[in-house]
Amino acid sequence: MSGALTVSIVIVSRHRPDALRRCLMGVSQLAYTPFEVIIVADPASCAGLRSVPTAAHVKLLPFDQANISAARNAGVGLAAGEIIAFIDDDAVPEPTWLDHLAAPFADPTVMAAGGFVRGRNGISWQSRANSVDWTGQETPLDIPESSPTVLTPPTGRAIKTEGTNMALRHSALVALGGFDPSYRFFLDETDLNLRLAAHGWSTALVPLAQVHHGYLESARRRADRVPTDLTEIGASWGVFLTRHCPPDQVASAWARVQTDERARLLRHMVTGALEPRDVGRLMSELISGYENGLKRKSAVPVPLPTTGHPFLLYPGSFKAPNKVFSGRIWALGRLRRKARLAVQTGHRASLFSFSHTALYHRVRFTSDGVWEQTGGLFGRSVRDQKAFRLWTFRRRVDFETERVAKVRSITG
Repeated sequence: MSGALTVSIVIVSRHRPDALRRCLMGVSQLAYTPFEVIIVADPASCAGLRSVPTAAHVKLLPFDQANISAARNAGVGLAAGEIIAFIDDDAVPEPTWLDHLAAPFADPTVMAAGGFVRGRNGISWQSRANSVDWTGQETPLDIPESSPTVLTPPTGRAIKTEGTNMALRHSALVALGGFDPSYRFFLDETDLNLRLAAHGWSTALVPLAQVHHGYLESARRRADRVPTDLTEIGASWGVFLTRHCPPDQVASAWARVQTDERARLLRHMVTGALEPRDVGRLMSELISGYENGLKRKSAVPVPLPTTGHPFLLYPGSFKAPNKVFSGRIWALGRLRRKARLAVQTGHRASLFSFSHTALYHRVRFTSDGVWEQTGGLFGRSVRDQKAFRLWTFRRRVDFETERVAKVRSITG
């Protein structure tokens, strides 16, 4: 696959150098051309990337504010592509991500596109197709999962895209004023979705444009996704409801948010991840943050400045074939060495290794650049499969290879 539209990929990172390197490894295996890479990160992470072989082909921008909206806008300021795509540092794209995500922009009426996001096990869905209303309430959408769907929402609703897997036409993003820095890390893309919808602009939902999102530890959550601070979530809700929600619905919308957050915290408490006093503290942070957000002035959108930076072509591996390695679990070490060597010699590599069990499958993109799927020969990969099913080894490898072939760029 290839496309004529130039794409700028913006990656924002803060104090996660290992995740950033892994993300960049995934980006380097994209099948699409032409694209450029813009990394907006803390100074230490930028310095660490300078030793990466492809660093000369990356636009690096040191940025040390804890504000993802401001960081993304800074990245947009360096972008020269007709399309600007966004992915988080703790996410990795499938090799055909940009091919699928950029394709709907061949229609000049499409101003934004969003793909599907897989969760930490590499198989279950974290986010698919949703719309969102001006209270922030999301509603699932039923769309075909083999082709893009272009949607223009009715008044009061928008098509939801996720910040870790979305793209916008450069001209539209500039005209909208980019992301509102009042949202420091939450609801920033939802605010943008509603502003897109207010212009009557169309958004494409693209199921085959897939990324794997890890939800790594941050200043606001632990590695197991348990929140440690809800202040900024509350503040973002204050900004969002003030800007978008009809005044007579604000109280009920805010009550719903508090109910949902409390229910989430109680689920963590039941599992032992939080103590009762933690629930009280976190809810207090949510409320105080909300009150702060009500006072926070939401920026009046004005067109972003354009600086005329030249396009910096990233030397991706769009011509590299994808090699498939498979074997029993006892051969995993040997298979990993072979797959790692394949990546080092310019190929993409997918590795399937199954034990004689019914263990659930997991998919991960390793730091060596290998797509690795492990689990039981008789166990589930897709989570709506039967818990146990008899397979021959070869048939199972063929099934799993076919399952990912369209997004992994596996042929033959």
